[in-house]
Amino acid sequence: MNDRHLSAFVATLLRHFPCVAVVGARQSGKTTLLGMLPGEWRRFDMESAADRQQALADPDLFLRLHAGGVAIDEAQLAPSLFPALRVAIDRDRAAKGRFVLSGSSSPELTKSIAETLAGRIGLAELAPLTPAEAWRLPPSKLYGLLAKGAPAEDILKAGGPRLSLRQLLDSWFHGGYPEPWLSGDEEFRRLWHRNYLDTWLLRDIAALFPNLNRDRYRQFIQLLSHLSGSILNNAEIARTLGVSEPTVRDWLAIAHGTFLWRQVPAWDRSPHKQLVRHPKGYLRDSGLLHRLLQVADADALATHPMNGRSWEGMVVETLLRGFGNAGIRMNPFHFRTRGGAEIDLILDGEAGILPVEIKLGGQADPRSLRALREFVDAHDCRLGLVIDNGEKPRRLDERIVSLPAASL
Repeated sequence: MNDRHLSAFVATLLRHFPCVAVVGARQSGKTTLLGMLPGEWRRFDMESAADRQQALADPDLFLRLHAGGVAIDEAQLAPSLFPALRVAIDRDRAAKGRFVLSGSSSPELTKSIAETLAGRIGLAELAPLTPAEAWRLPPSKLYGLLAKGAPAEDILKAGGPRLSLRQLLDSWFHGGYPEPWLSGDEEFRRLWHRNYLDTWLLRDIAALFPNLNRDRYRQFIQLLSHLSGSILNNAEIARTLGVSEPTVRDWLAIAHGTFLWRQVPAWDRSPHKQLVRHPKGYLRDSGLLHRLLQVADADALATHPMNGRSWEGMVVETLLRGFGNAGIRMNPFHFRTRGGAEIDLILDGEAGILPVEIKLGGQADPRSLRALREFVDAHDCRLGLVIDNGEKPRRLDERIVSLPAASL
């Protein structure tokens, strides 16, 4: 694999913080990223009994002996190491780039970072591959331009397609987990996704939430695959599964916190009084979604009844991963009114609000953009964005541009 797009941001964090944590879904490439860090690093894997024993027998002594250049993989399995890490950092607070942690999200990891290492640690999320990463392209310049509120002319110049339509559709169907993507064996890819979910349930979830009924939770994840891209109604989900609404809320929090599901809250900063307040959600990896939906191949996906919502989720994830890889914070929301006006994604960042409409077709119908135009005017947005499968970037209005998904 070539360098991940997040590498540059991690290197930036290492120049400013004594410790950096790289979090993300299991099998998204965190261990590989640690091996690509600049300089010499000694790696300790907390899934290895020998490494864990060496680190935890006497954490203070361990960190005195290894005062820098230390990468600790799956750090959530060693929560007792964090207080000693804080002490080690404070011995030489001015020294930067000494420790790197990686791990899947867990209550212990989140708590340790927030309470023990606050102010001492930089945080980055490594998601599965974006389409550009999958096809070994450099990061797009669009993310920096959009985040800075660049003029529409600059966005259009940088928005030409970088992938062929076939490459983009392959990335959409197979998803971004590196191991199945790198394999050309379709049977292996199918088996990998099935076993990934089993491993996630039996290993990660069982360890983090030992009282969780894993069979019922698997049914819940299967239901979520059919709800991906939809407005969520917890009461309806609870009735379908025969559980309580608080249980559904807890299960959604687990899926979101372990990077399997993305919960997108409703936009609530609008003068419109008839806003839908329920959140929206997506299964974050399109390949895993398609396996759960039993979509046979890319051709079958083209006519599948969920292809529009699957495409929307893939584009949402591509955008958020692109901004995240560049170290740009963008908070996602969705917008819908009770009258049916809808915008797929609202991004709120330092340069203001960026509303995004996502279309599977090759060219957006201007008549379908009324809600986007009204939102841009009501919130005085610098730009409204349409992502579609067009062949080239286009200006649709004074403050609305259309970009091909292949440009991302």
